[in-house]
Amino acid sequence: MGPYQSAVIRIGFAGTWLFFLLREFPHRGELYGPDGPWSWALAERLTASNGAFTVLMWSESRLWFEIVYAVAVLASVGLLLGWRTRAMSVLFMVGVLSLQNRSVFMGDGGDNVIHLMAVYLVLTRCAQVWSLDARRSRLRGSASAGAAGPVLWAVLGLVFAYGAVTGKFSAGWLSAFAAVWVVCGLWWLVDRFEKDGEGRAALDVLANLLHNAGMLVIMAEVCLIYATAGWYKIQGSRWQDGTALYYPLGLDYFTPWPGLSALLASSGTMVMLLSYGTVAVQVAFPFTVFNRRIKNVLLAVMMLEHAGIAVLLGLPFFSLAMIAADAVFLPTVFLVWLGARVAALRPARSAAAPAPAPAEPSPALPG
Repeated sequence: MGPYQSAVIRIGFAGTWLFFLLREFPHRGELYGPDGPWSWALAERLTASNGAFTVLMWSESRLWFEIVYAVAVLASVGLLLGWRTRAMSVLFMVGVLSLQNRSVFMGDGGDNVIHLMAVYLVLTRCAQVWSLDARRSRLRGSASAGAAGPVLWAVLGLVFAYGAVTGKFSAGWLSAFAAVWVVCGLWWLVDRFEKDGEGRAALDVLANLLHNAGMLVIMAEVCLIYATAGWYKIQGSRWQDGTALYYPLGLDYFTPWPGLSALLASSGTMVMLLSYGTVAVQVAFPFTVFNRRIKNVLLAVMMLEHAGIAVLLGLPFFSLAMIAADAVFLPTVFLVWLGARVAALRPARSAAAPAPAPAEPSPALPG
């Protein structure tokens, strides 16, 4: 279910987190490191009380923080490109949770969405299309071909073993990481030595079931976000009288373009239309997901709304995270067309190069 939608989500969230890490690279120490106002001791007390997972609590040293931050950046690049996606999705989740749980007061709302989706992406087969893994599978007959995969998982296994022996993991996270490591090792063995056997077919079916469940949870999460946002807006008076939109347009923190913000705030009609339109779209969207035409219209409106938030209020990463989440509902026909248009922009392959042999389709997926 939704191989193109899961690929868009993978690219969208990996790109959003990567851009954020690179944008805040000069300030990384103040945000999540030893130079921040939220000290290591305060973070240790908080994580001890709420059980939040973060590997930054393994050591107080500056070197360990720099290593974790660098791994988070590299994992985002790997997930964006779809290289060894299963391992990269785990590292991406570890990077997101480690940094965000280290300093919980950093972020603008989009970090909550990235936090959730980083966990859900581990469950999905988000590299079936538009990824280096898909390219390797097409050219070499298997996405797990090559020595990079076993080496990467061996290194991750050593880190996991260290964390398990030293008691760094809680019981829940210890079980989760152990299950992921064992299942991925079993997949590699079956894919390497019994590619066309019943074992591989059974694993394919189970992987598809887990992927479909993950995609369903992502869709439900997006609907829940908009439903709660819309209904809470209805209960208050600030969205009814327009002040929830009007006053932020006059704050220096939310006005990267003061002239544009002042022009919009000067029109009572525009403030009213945007305020009531935002509430109406958010409340209506969860009820229209089963009507393709209405859903597509509201989806386009919401994406344009988030683009406007990025420009008018100066919240680009929040908007990118929400647009990436909205992409789970994009029509497959549109995504296939978009992929074909992007592929047409690449340089043409040399006519002398032999065409690769087509890979065998998965027995659990439609041809």
